[in-house]
Amino acid sequence: MKKKSANRHMRARHFPITIFILTLLALIILTTVQNYILGSHIDYTSITPGSVVVIVLYWVLISVAFTLFTSKQIIKSYDEPMKRLAKATKEVASGDFSVYVRPTHTMEKMDYLDVMIMDFNKMVAELGSIETLKTEFFSNVSHEIKTPLSVVQNYAEMMLRDNLTDEQRKEYAASIIGATRKLSGLITNILKLNRLEQQKIQPIPERYDLCAQLGECALQFEEIWEEKEINFEAELEDCVTIVADESLMELVWNNLLSNALKFTGKGGTVMLTQTSATDEIVVSVTDTGCGMDNETLKHIFDKFYQGDTSHSTEGNGLGLALSLQVIQLSGGTITAKSVPSKGSEFTVRLPLNIEKE
Repeated sequence: MKKKSANRHMRARHFPITIFILTLLALIILTTVQNYILGSHIDYTSITPGSVVVIVLYWVLISVAFTLFTSKQIIKSYDEPMKRLAKATKEVASGDFSVYVRPTHTMEKMDYLDVMIMDFNKMVAELGSIETLKTEFFSNVSHEIKTPLSVVQNYAEMMLRDNLTDEQRKEYAASIIGATRKLSGLITNILKLNRLEQQKIQPIPERYDLCAQLGECALQFEEIWEEKEINFEAELEDCVTIVADESLMELVWNNLLSNALKFTGKGGTVMLTQTSATDEIVVSVTDTGCGMDNETLKHIFDKFYQGDTSHSTEGNGLGLALSLQVIQLSGGTITAKSVPSKGSEFTVRLPLNIEKE
């Protein structure tokens, strides 16, 4: 009952009595003023009471016609669009972000109400995108957290068996430690990415030797490329001093090198190159790994996206998303190109701010 009452109050009156009364009063006043002006030329005593009634009825009919016309225009131009907008707003509040309100006029005849409706449609589309991203984010986080937790639970239960050898216990314990490290790294990356996106982490630029940093980052993976018998090549200048946040840039180089080595098979090649131009510095990481198709390239910097699912247990799909945020905060760009089965190349371009020695 309350809902029907509320809807009844929202209905538009097709015959607004206020407009009718104001119109009739205006016509009466105008007629009175006109008669006052023409009073010396017209003999009002000759007008019969019946004629007065006819005149009054005439003005009443004119007022009714004007009120109906005005009401129709208000309903068409204002009331109906606002009803559609109110209905759409209610649907959005209920969680439906697929609604669309049609503007009243065409693009060349738009008024302020049409602009408001278009802004509303744009807002709903943005909210829908945010809701989709949020849903996907929680789904991906849940999946990524569930996997290492399952590993920990399974191996912990297996360690409770009485007939295990010392080697088996050590193997299970190592698996648990690996899973917890992956879980810890996932949580750390999620928090770090969130703080970068919210700009709670601001780069602290300082001068440092980029070439030395690239060399140190590469040497951290020496054991991996030797184990996989990968031919690692580096072409760096002797010294290039740049102005950037050293700790954040280290994240970028480690992620790019880690991915290149991870997706390059035994006997492949990974190359790290660095060059200086007149207005920028360019760092490229190239590999002869499995490569990516065009669809994967479109999403390679999306959070939790992993094009090659065969390596999904070795990462969480946040490395390149983190790298993109760091590069953008540093004023640079990062691009990727790849050919399936032939390899990939990631190129980072940083603005000048260089002192070359």
